[in-house]
Amino acid sequence: MPAIAAHEYSPWDFWREASADDREAQLALQHALVDGRPDHELGDECFISGLASIDNDALRLGDRTYVAAGAYLTGDLTTGADCSVNPYTVIRGKVTMGDGVRIGAHTSILGFNHSMESGTPVFRQPLTSKGIVIGDDVWIGSHVVILDGVHVGSHSVLAASAVVTKDVPDGAVVGGNPARFIRWRVEPDDTGIAPDAAAEAAARAEDDATAPVEEDVDAPALGLLPALAGGHPGRTLSGGDTPAAAPATDVDSASEPGAELGPAAAPGPEHDHEPRPQPGPVASGIPRGAAPTLIAPARATADHTDGLAERAARFAAQAKAEASTVLQRAWREDLGLFADRPGAAPTVRAQCDAIEIADVLLGTAPAQATAAAQIRRLQDWQDAATGGVAPLGADGQPEAGLGFSHPDVAYHVLSVGYALDLLGSSFAAPLTWVTAATADRVVAFCESLPWGTDAWGAAHHVDGFGTAILWTKRAGHDIVPGVEEALFGWLLLHADPHTGMWGSPAPDGDLLPVVNGFYRASRGTFAQFGVPLPHPERVIDTVLRHARSPRWFAPGARNACNVLDVAHPLWLTRGTGYRADEVRELATRLLSDALHTWAPGAGFSFREPSPAARGLADTEPGLQGTEMWLAILWYLADLAGVSGALGYRPRGVHRPEAALTLP
Repeated sequence: MPAIAAHEYSPWDFWREASADDREAQLALQHALVDGRPDHELGDECFISGLASIDNDALRLGDRTYVAAGAYLTGDLTTGADCSVNPYTVIRGKVTMGDGVRIGAHTSILGFNHSMESGTPVFRQPLTSKGIVIGDDVWIGSHVVILDGVHVGSHSVLAASAVVTKDVPDGAVVGGNPARFIRWRVEPDDTGIAPDAAAEAAARAEDDATAPVEEDVDAPALGLLPALAGGHPGRTLSGGDTPAAAPATDVDSASEPGAELGPAAAPGPEHDHEPRPQPGPVASGIPRGAAPTLIAPARATADHTDGLAERAARFAAQAKAEASTVLQRAWREDLGLFADRPGAAPTVRAQCDAIEIADVLLGTAPAQATAAAQIRRLQDWQDAATGGVAPLGADGQPEAGLGFSHPDVAYHVLSVGYALDLLGSSFAAPLTWVTAATADRVVAFCESLPWGTDAWGAAHHVDGFGTAILWTKRAGHDIVPGVEEALFGWLLLHADPHTGMWGSPAPDGDLLPVVNGFYRASRGTFAQFGVPLPHPERVIDTVLRHARSPRWFAPGARNACNVLDVAHPLWLTRGTGYRADEVRELATRLLSDALHTWAPGAGFSFREPSPAARGLADTEPGLQGTEMWLAILWYLADLAGVSGALGYRPRGVHRPEAALTLP
């Protein structure tokens, strides 16, 4: 029997060392595998052993990826570049991985499962598949088992023989059966503002290595109708870390950390919340932007509570003293308008943010223009036919032809309406979004929104419509009977009893779109009109689970949207007393960290500053970040019991009280 060529089991040097005949044979094998199969694609300098079993429905391998002898591949497999599938590895079901994923021998990655209802033999049970997602630069040791539905974050390490049943955070080292957090390979970045706070955050992660694993909460999808075409803000992909160069060696064990890499940058804000990152395909084939569930939950330390009221009071005094400077920094003398930050173009939102900041910190309208002039400008921007306010064009005037299905027009119902309210005025023209509505149209509107695929986008428009009802009722304009009942009735009937919220998580189970969407939908309806929520305790469960995700809540990764969307629901449900200690602990920790991020004379940035995000637009202080974080700090402080130290209370878009009570 002829000897088996070494490269069948150790193929990483094949294209450098193989003979011309061996190279031709390998290319012939690859052509036989892909020819006539459009769902099979192989990158440059891939290697597939003739001793591997390849039985995929779909197969896409990135450049320089190899499959060694004895490997068994089925289902739908997509890899990035420089991935290794070492001897006797099994990959089945739907599996997607990024660049530089190195898989040790005898590992099983199983992107499917059997059902196991009683009364039916297992072999007759139907199969289920959630799929497995593995990020960039992941080191998977030998004899590891990864079960269906798991997301493995970028730059993580799975120790040899680990049985991975839960999501793994970016940069974490996990091991054991079931796998638990051991330490960080790549630690979450500090904020760049307070080194002591960053050290505490890192210590929390290490201290929690022995903490019990929180059980997942089942969150079935609602499966509602798709979105109206073009009616909602798209999700901007957040991107992942730049993958480290993968070593051209085998990986039979996983133990040593690699190069330190910071978290990925998030996209900049556009509305009250930025378009949410969601998983989606990129060049390497890995869905980016998915949020893993932290295996080791973070806990607040006593240091966060020490002197918290005093620190809050010092912050508030500084913010009030510097408020005029913050506003002047954003004023465009050449145009007589506010921009979010120096160098940016003026926006409708910036005028409204300036009014809210001046009101909460100074108790007056911005000094850059008289209150009457600011009222006149906002009212003049209103479309006389529809009542909508469109975004500004290059000429500084609202764009023509945009209706309430446009995300900015929908949000301006909130921002312009509350800015006018703070100035003692109101919209001049009726909002036809509501005055032309009927109960049947409201139901059709709610059902047309993309709850199953974009809960935030759907809720964005519910928030706008609910607030349009507020201004219409305040103005005394007629509303067709049943409109309010249709809106609240639809939301009550479609709230998921498992999550207390509307819509579906991301495909990998990430709760970001659901939690963020819940804030938007509940703010414009239940909170704004003082109506009790249908499942408040389930809301608390869902929010606390989501707040443990390091992708969104590690130091340096947090932004105003994501923290507000946790703080407001917890404040709204605080009257239940459910899990009150955990809520207070989370609020105390988030507040303690956020108090460090005020930039003197400039205010808050939308995203927490960090070394990895330095230079990005959303880490530069601006009006939007300042307005939102001022409200966030109040909610967190009230949950922590120290809101009195701030000496202010939000009164605009983020007001805590109901704006109007429905009969």
